[in-house]
Amino acid sequence: MSTQQQYEGPLPGHQAPPAPPAAPAPHGPQGGWPGQQNAGHQAPAAGGYTSPIPMARTHLGHALVSEWTKIRSVRSTMWTLGVMFALVVGIGLLTAVGLSGDSYTGMPLLSGGLFGLMLGQICVITLGVLVITSEYGTGMIRTTLTACPRRGRVLLAKAVVFFVLAFVMTTLACSLTALVHSTMLSGQEAPAGASGMPGTWEDGTLVASGGEWFGATVGAGLYVALLGLLSLAIGALLRHSAGAITLMLGVVLLPLVMALFMAGEALATVREKLIEFSPLNGLASLYRIPMAEDQDATGWPLLGGLACVTLVFLVLAYTLLNKRDV
Repeated sequence: MSTQQQYEGPLPGHQAPPAPPAAPAPHGPQGGWPGQQNAGHQAPAAGGYTSPIPMARTHLGHALVSEWTKIRSVRSTMWTLGVMFALVVGIGLLTAVGLSGDSYTGMPLLSGGLFGLMLGQICVITLGVLVITSEYGTGMIRTTLTACPRRGRVLLAKAVVFFVLAFVMTTLACSLTALVHSTMLSGQEAPAGASGMPGTWEDGTLVASGGEWFGATVGAGLYVALLGLLSLAIGALLRHSAGAITLMLGVVLLPLVMALFMAGEALATVREKLIEFSPLNGLASLYRIPMAEDQDATGWPLLGGLACVTLVFLVLAYTLLNKRDV
């Protein structure tokens, strides 16, 4: 044999390498690959991968569910709404006990519910700020915006979930307080000249009209929920919990406090406007006890003004949220 020829068989003392195993045949339904549907699916190309997990387009409903999970799973929601409920109902009950009797108190039947709500609204304002600023404080806002890049959808979902929760809880607390006042104070008799006094009279007895009931329950719930929604917008603008809460407390309390210290005729016009357009006067007007002189409003015009202001700040928050990095 020539040295140029090569040996093609196995070397002495060695065995031929085993043949590679044959590729398994597809064993899915009707010969398809496992996890794939029959209609419109083919075997993946060499080197590629087809995920068996179905892909769905996200929408606002997913964001709403996410925000509802967040707001109900944190302790701040339970504490703030629980304290609000206790303040509104508890102070309302104490007020009804103090005003109970046959003599006329000089106020409409359901107006005593205002005093507890004046403190309870601070809890709703605080929760409105924390709904968004708490995520900035912990850095969780980066995860939220990564999971949902459409920032307007995130802001809208937060606003809707918070507004519905605040409105339902506040209206429930105000309704319970109104029932307590109607039960305990409905026996007041009309004094002499009661026709010109605050309240609604029927057969010589103080009663609450349908408008008073609606304003002291649904109207008050809407007003406080809008204040909380405005707080959420302020929190989105400032991105700082303490600063946003302080600013909102100033918006609610400062106009009336400033008006109390404005003595003299030169500041009379400014004083009257501060009292008339203060948030506390808008809330008191819904209970038919306005703080401004010669004001015959029911509180609904001021509630409409608050809704417009809240909408403006929500649009501003949406604009800045899209321009900022985070």
